[in-house]
Amino acid sequence: MKLCVMAFVGLAACAAGVGAQAIPPAVKAAEASIDSEKIRAHVRFLSDDLLEGRGPGLRGADLAAKYIATEFALMGLKPAGDNGTYMQQVNFVGVKTIPAKTTAEFVPGSDSPLPIAFGTDYVTNNQAHTPSVDIDVPIVFAGYGVTAPEYGWDDYAGLDVKGKVVLVIVGDPPSDDPKFFKGKAMTYYGRWTYKFEQAARMGAVGALIIHRTDLASYGWSVVEHSWSGEKTYLRDDKKPPLQSASWIQLSVAGKLFAAAGKDPDANVEIAAAGKNGFKGYELPVKMKLHLESEIRPFVSPNVIGKIEGAQPNTQALLYTAHYDHLGFMPGMAGDNIYNGAVDNGTGSGLVLELARAWGAMTVKPPHDVFFALVTAEEQGLLGSEYLGQHPPVPPKELSLDLNYDALLPQGEPRSVEVAGAERTTFYPVVESTAKRFGLTIVPEAHPEAGGYYRSDHFSLARVGIPAFSIDQGTLFAGHDEAWGLAKAKEYNEKHYHDFSDNYSEDMDFRGLATMARFGMDLGWQALTAKGTVGWQPGDEFEAARKAGGN
Repeated sequence: MKLCVMAFVGLAACAAGVGAQAIPPAVKAAEASIDSEKIRAHVRFLSDDLLEGRGPGLRGADLAAKYIATEFALMGLKPAGDNGTYMQQVNFVGVKTIPAKTTAEFVPGSDSPLPIAFGTDYVTNNQAHTPSVDIDVPIVFAGYGVTAPEYGWDDYAGLDVKGKVVLVIVGDPPSDDPKFFKGKAMTYYGRWTYKFEQAARMGAVGALIIHRTDLASYGWSVVEHSWSGEKTYLRDDKKPPLQSASWIQLSVAGKLFAAAGKDPDANVEIAAAGKNGFKGYELPVKMKLHLESEIRPFVSPNVIGKIEGAQPNTQALLYTAHYDHLGFMPGMAGDNIYNGAVDNGTGSGLVLELARAWGAMTVKPPHDVFFALVTAEEQGLLGSEYLGQHPPVPPKELSLDLNYDALLPQGEPRSVEVAGAERTTFYPVVESTAKRFGLTIVPEAHPEAGGYYRSDHFSLARVGIPAFSIDQGTLFAGHDEAWGLAKAKEYNEKHYHDFSDNYSEDMDFRGLATMARFGMDLGWQALTAKGTVGWQPGDEFEAARKAGGN
């Protein structure tokens, strides 16, 4: 019988049977073998121009998937995809708006129409997967577009949006109270994916999300780059679609409000929408849109390998990272390839090195260990969504998912970010392990960005599997925290989702090796714990975990 030391691992961990475990010499040796230069080699290849930005369903992503599967085979991992292969094939539909054939304007009653320009003023995509669509319907302002009964908030109360276009604000209603929309931290209600999903559920044919940099946590250029190319959808998705899922610039929203007789400063309407008692309203303005799209059905795989455990599965372990990126822009002069070295060549290379280290270990893990490199993350976590719906073992048999996404290769970290780990019963183990590694756990640098809902662990959490990402903090050896913050800011503002996210020989991958060792250590402890990991009582994913049998 394994006894919990209460002062060491905490009451919650003892109650769940998840306590700190002694690490066997074989595991320590495997951790020590993790090589930063092997991670570098994977990143160098995956972000090479040869792979053309790893756009799902395109030649480059197919090459990346075959490379990963080959590496899994060389490492001795067993196939865990479809029909005895490493590939879990996912059916998608790609939809690319044709700007030259797409027109949009706001029509305010009898006044002159207000034309808007694709890319500069707005972006749009047809979730219904049809070659063309015409919309000429009223616009309804629905505030933040949120229906959250647990917070007593419903922006759609009393509104008829069926067959209309809703205008909504990115982000959550403002709050300083951690019990109300989690205060400064973004909830899933603030994510653009939720805005479109809820608008469609309410019967709207289209949605316009008002972009504001501080609320979105990224600039308009990120929206423009991400939505000017092909958008991808799960072919067999049962969720209702929008005929037009759109974003508009803040200045454009101001013109729209002005045309409706409101304050031309959109921030005034945004502020009003964030107050209790706000009531949405229909604007005396229609949106007239002719949208033409190129439709491309395709298949792109998640790549899954496993190391077989010594016992039947009751608490298997999963590591994830996405290998896709944004592809390339045909016909554009100069560097037109989104190489995605950091996002997410780094996470992919790290998980591949983790797979090698686990595969070379001289003892068998007690339960299966799965490694999933997933596709179409950049298109809305679609590959991991499919993985969550079709996991290699039932969700109740997966104890934990550890995810890696976009780690900056810039030296040896002295801190670690594990946002979301505190929501699980495993957190005391995370705390004690970080201490043993000499890592200070730091809070999420930008909780207002809603990072927990923006990476693949979220797809696993939605089906109840305890999941979080491991990332470096902002403190690195030889530098103060200001240096780390400046480096993160530089990447986010200059290279995130841009053509400049390229591999460089001066990248320092030692920190990624440390994050891999940290994740291997945590993984072993999850595998050898007395019971599976759970969610803290009252967490939004607790019900899904219980429904899955845990």
